[in-house]
Amino acid sequence: MSNDRLINSKDGASLDDNTEIGQGGELHQLADGEHASITTNQGLPISDNQNSLKANPLGPVLLEDFILREKITHFDHERIPERIVHARGTGVHGYFELTHSLQQYTTAKILTEVGESTPLFTRISTVAGGSGSVDTPRDVRGFATKFYTKEGNWDLVGNNIPVFFIQDAIKFPDLVHAVKMEPDRGFPQSATAHDTFWDFISLTPESMHMVMWIMSDRTIPRSLRMIEGFGVHSFRLINESGDSTFVKFHWRPKLGLQSMIWDEAVKAAGADQDFMRRDMFEAIEAGNFPEWDLAVQLFTAEEADQFPFDHLDATKLIPEELVPLQVIGRMVLNRWPNNFFAETEQVAFCPSHVVPGIDFSNDPLLQGRLFSYLDTQLSRLGSPNFHQIPINAPKCPFANHQRDGHMQMEQPAGRVSYEPNSLSEASPRETPQGFRSAAVNETGVKGRIRAESFADHYSQARQFFVSQTSYEQAHIASALVFELSKVEHLHIREAMVGHMRHISQDLASRVVKGLGINGLPAAPETTTVLREMPPSPALQVIGKMKNTLAGRSIGILIADGSDAAVINSFKKAVIEAGAGVKLIAPKIGDAKLSDGSMLKVDGQLAGTPSVIFDAVAVILSSEGAKKLSSEAAAIDFIRDAFGHLKAIAADKGGDVLLKISNIGNDAGVVEAVKTEAFIAAAKTRQWDREKSIRSLS
Repeated sequence: MSNDRLINSKDGASLDDNTEIGQGGELHQLADGEHASITTNQGLPISDNQNSLKANPLGPVLLEDFILREKITHFDHERIPERIVHARGTGVHGYFELTHSLQQYTTAKILTEVGESTPLFTRISTVAGGSGSVDTPRDVRGFATKFYTKEGNWDLVGNNIPVFFIQDAIKFPDLVHAVKMEPDRGFPQSATAHDTFWDFISLTPESMHMVMWIMSDRTIPRSLRMIEGFGVHSFRLINESGDSTFVKFHWRPKLGLQSMIWDEAVKAAGADQDFMRRDMFEAIEAGNFPEWDLAVQLFTAEEADQFPFDHLDATKLIPEELVPLQVIGRMVLNRWPNNFFAETEQVAFCPSHVVPGIDFSNDPLLQGRLFSYLDTQLSRLGSPNFHQIPINAPKCPFANHQRDGHMQMEQPAGRVSYEPNSLSEASPRETPQGFRSAAVNETGVKGRIRAESFADHYSQARQFFVSQTSYEQAHIASALVFELSKVEHLHIREAMVGHMRHISQDLASRVVKGLGINGLPAAPETTTVLREMPPSPALQVIGKMKNTLAGRSIGILIADGSDAAVINSFKKAVIEAGAGVKLIAPKIGDAKLSDGSMLKVDGQLAGTPSVIFDAVAVILSSEGAKKLSSEAAAIDFIRDAFGHLKAIAADKGGDVLLKISNIGNDAGVVEAVKTEAFIAAAKTRQWDREKSIRSLS
């Protein structure tokens, strides 16, 4: 490896004697007497396993990079037919409506024709687990949308987090192999709390920003209807004159952001492993269609040159305070698939699916994805004709000379299957109005090299942490303690704490204390000076919760003899505030109320715990409370609601059960007749309660 691309290693916390640091800050572990040379499948020794071959350090990835293609191709074909990542997903039909034209920036009709309604299909997924895994693990959520536009399909394929673990696609197989079940034992499923994941992360400093996000409340959302979506990469918009502008895409939920407490997410998995999917299904069935705003960040190459980071680095975001978001349209999801397999499972997203007026940047992770996703679909769906499956087929006319292949459904007529030709009067031809790439001048020396502008791995990680509320900072520290406590090897735990010292000494100290490590491990060497970036409130979850009950669910625990007037009044007020209501009782069927009327029950107590609700009420007669006082499910119903920081309303009989459950009074525990106070408390969580009921790092 040439010396101009490597910086000699020093005594860093996680570097061995045969590790070098690239100019982009990436680690290169070198072969020695104990470690064989890594090779291609043909036995060719590989000199750089960290970087794709580029036209220049910030240039596009080159098709001639056979090492990248072999590695990604093999990875893409490792599983059939389930997706390797994003296997568990929930898909919904809907539409996009443009409200603000970007005509000065792009020729794409979907982004210029105000008022047009474009059909779409959106799939939201977990990443690490298999298709049969639970809905509520701590995990990134994939957020992919297929727009069926007039000019062809446009796939916006991103996540609910705006950054990613790695800077170069050549590392994607390594990342996923590390996070998946350990190959010698077949567990853990859909979890990062194990040695192979944190070993890889501890040796991949570029992941530290993403680590802050995945350890935050962002990865344990309350509902798929309450997450943001991001295109992650910078793309280009191209206008009529051929001028290009960089763009980042953002989805913002109309219901606002909301996340779970960790204990709540764990218990929700046991109560209903389809919790997120069922929540989406029931919302659509009830006509409460989820909605997101589509917003963009627009900036020129000249503006990008002034950023204190490189926007082509997928481990970095552009703070909203630096480039404000512009809302340009809205997405509404309003129709559940007719058949889950035919649509949600067979839908095939590819970042390379764009329309005229949208183009790609030189982000090396995006460049690899342009190849990988298509290759993956060929393996998973078994045919180059996967675009003919109805969920994948464009809704505009499409024609070319591609022929035959497995599962060909079209029946092309005539003798011509090539172009140019003189034998057909109607065969398809190229058009000046078709897709054109941005006219970008690329110069430099090609090579496997990471740009120096990619070398800062900690400044934005620090910015994310200091931007959180004190509650969210405690959740991040506690999540790191939990995850690293599952790691068997001490040196991995210590290496991670070393990285944290570059992010926040306070965070590192909290984690060291939680793990019982004696003293702070040394911080690894860095190749660049870290920057102090101002806090960005837009990075919070709690700060972006909306003051609303819309889209939330309230559980009311009742029994025979419960006060009919209190139930009816409470239920009416909550529904008028926008929430859904479910009545829970010891037995399914009907409950006989105090006035002799019968009330249909929605759920049986043992099978409908409070974990699936946003807030609860307990409305019981004295006799009903007495009977439930010896029922563990009733005690857990109340204790879990309190422990998960939820608002609790109770009448006189309900208060008896609260006292038996050792529930104290705070601002979130109110009388059932005080519906306004309950509604105000139920719109959020009782964050000040948390320090009195559990230890946080």
